[in-house]
Amino acid sequence: MRTIQMTIDEPLLNEVDQTIQELHTTRSEFIREALKLALRRYHIAKLEQQHEEGYRATPADANDDVVEWEDVQHWGAE
Repeated sequence: MRTIQMTIDEPLLNEVDQTIQELHTTRSEFIREALKLALRRYHIAKLEQQHEEGYRATPADANDDVVEWEDVQHWGAE
């Protein structure tokens, strides 16, 4: 692991310090977990954006999904 230095405003630091006391952890561990969560959220948002762009480039036909399953559908009583 590497040691880094960062600047953080006083109210945020106070909130972090209160939270780490409740969680019985350290600032470093709390900030590491917060960064992991932020990176995970970023990657999910990026994938969602790619997904959206894909649908814009090739819109799905509303009937495509239904047509594929018409022959195998079973409604019970006929």
